Amino acid sequence: MPTDRAFLAENRRQSMRLRTVVDRLTDADLGRPVSHGWTVAETLLHLAFWDLRAAVLIERFARLGAAPSPADVEVLNDTVHAMTTAFPPRAVARLAVEAAARVDQGLQSMPDHLMEAVPAMGHPFSLTRHVHRAEHLDEIDRALEKR
Repeated sequence: MPTDRAFLAENRRQSMRLRTVVDRLTDADLGRPVSHGWTVAETLLHLAFWDLRAAVLIERFARLGAAPSPADVEVLNDTVHAMTTAFPPRAVARLAVEAAARVDQGLQSMPDHLMEAVPAMGHPFSLTRHVHRAEHLDEIDRALEKR
């Protein structure tokens, strides 16, 4: 039986929202505090990292089949946070948009048998990328409302 792919539309919607937010950000906006001691740029790098991780896993699944890929989420988040100052904020913003598009494309072309196997693998890989994007885009929107 084919897998329900309704979530793909919401993934794309949040990707378009991400692109819209990034397109309107000023350099000052990228340095604004968001939450958890992060700035807008740091939040975008966080999103880029997790979407790129998902895209790489999707490519691996296509070659080798779906298999769990455990991750210490807190350590990875802290590592990404520590790396943020090494990258120009505008490049980070573009990377977030590109990463979202890459994972969306990978999910769009994922065969049903892989898509059915992924939920059983558990956290931190999720087909519903939109949930993570929306959470952080909402934080960014709140930070930008304070300007």
